[in-house]
Amino acid sequence: MRIPLIRPFLPAGTQELVAQVLASGFFVEGPLTAELEALTAAWIGVPHAIAVDSATTGLEMAVRCLGIGAGDEVIVPDYTFPATALAILCAGATPVLVDVDPDDMNISMNALERAITPATRAVMPVSTFGNPLRYDELLPLAQSRGLYVIEDAACSFGAAYRGERVGRQADITIFSLHPRKSITTARGGMVVTANAEWAQWLRAYKCFGKGAQQTRASTTFTQEGRNAMLPDVLAAIGLPQMKMFDGLLARRRELARRYKQALLGRPGIRLPATPAEGAHAYQTFCVFIEERDRVMAILREQGIEAQIGTYALHRHSIFSHNANVRIEGGMAASKQVFDHALALPLYHEITEAEQDEVMEKLCEAIGTGDPHS
Repeated sequence: MRIPLIRPFLPAGTQELVAQVLASGFFVEGPLTAELEALTAAWIGVPHAIAVDSATTGLEMAVRCLGIGAGDEVIVPDYTFPATALAILCAGATPVLVDVDPDDMNISMNALERAITPATRAVMPVSTFGNPLRYDELLPLAQSRGLYVIEDAACSFGAAYRGERVGRQADITIFSLHPRKSITTARGGMVVTANAEWAQWLRAYKCFGKGAQQTRASTTFTQEGRNAMLPDVLAAIGLPQMKMFDGLLARRRELARRYKQALLGRPGIRLPATPAEGAHAYQTFCVFIEERDRVMAILREQGIEAQIGTYALHRHSIFSHNANVRIEGGMAASKQVFDHALALPLYHEITEAEQDEVMEKLCEAIGTGDPHS
């Protein structure tokens, strides 16, 4: 595509840093992975950040860490990438799908409350596309019902609520480092928590259940685990981005501001809502339109990579025909959001001219004319 949906940004020096790792021969869980963890924890303001091989792995690890498994339920929004619910299934627990808010696309508080049963152990909300949750509603509800909060913040690195960066609110928060995200290591995820006991468990689990060690000969394996370590060579890709993340985030928000300024109030286009005290990270910039698929096809024919937002899980057989999944409610909002959400190109190096072309072609396809008129 002439104007892709996303193009990862690799700052100067990235290739040299990767080459240094390759020359060192120390490819996995080396000093650069540790540095990326430390910088992430410091930027968010949490004591513990654990790098893993993917956000999906991180979600499953969080469920297991909290002792959630067979016979337990975890409530998730229906409008999300399948990894959210699949991580719960992989841990042996039951995902309970509930509807979302039609305006901000995040989990519906009313639907969440109605879905709680004696078997519910946790809620796994998704801060959709970088849009922060309404934590002032979510956290008191979860605490009053004795539920853990595991936030799927795959898209939300950089988002904030009431001045507090996402990653500080939930019991355990998981970010993605996929190439489409604001920071990428090509593949990977980051799990953050304030709980030292959980952090120790997570660190051991991702390394075959290995306990603290001084030498190879003194290694002990103290718990269940797997190989979920982030290679140092991948951490080398993400480190230069992390070191300049404030600028990357500011650029993304400025691009989103340009979209909003030109598209707000245009006939046939509706913009998603952000909580009044929330700061969106804009991993994805979405609009709601009628005839989404027709408009998306027109844009693609012109070299503009528009895309659907994400998925309505209840429409997929792995969830709708699975005895280990509970679908709670009719999913009216999830259906509406899925059918009408369109993601527009947004990446660090997109030019204003390219962004203007995206908006012009979008409005032409909808039939509303020049967005700058």
